[in-house]
Amino acid sequence: MEGSPRHPIPTVGALVEQGGRVLLVRTEKWRGLWGVPGGKVEWGESLEEALRREFWEEVGLGLREVRFALVQEAIYSPEFYQPTHMLLFNYFALGEGEVRPGEEILEWAWLKPEEGFALPLNSFTRVLLETYLAARGKG
Repeated sequence: MEGSPRHPIPTVGALVEQGGRVLLVRTEKWRGLWGVPGGKVEWGESLEEALRREFWEEVGLGLREVRFALVQEAIYSPEFYQPTHMLLFNYFALGEGEVRPGEEILEWAWLKPEEGFALPLNSFTRVLLETYLAARGKG
């Protein structure tokens, strides 16, 4: 993040399902930990527009049935590559298309949701995955 912003940075990310599996990715920005695609919200962009743009840029997927999941706050998380204060607006969605990983994606995998916990997840993705499974259990 350029310089030292004096305000939290809004970001978006989503746990996306396709065919009963969820997409997890590994990036350098999260020190090699696994997480979900996403990124910063640009000026004048809605959260959902940012989410759709970030998914297209990072993994080449379209999204449908986007639904809000939760907000998390990352304040100087040691899991992130630099000290940052981020607001993480998390969503659930269905993915459309084939993954075409962008330059930030080191690895990616479609896994059954329960299998995600076997990966070294960043703590925020762990909470998102737990929330997803809890919500699915209620259905």
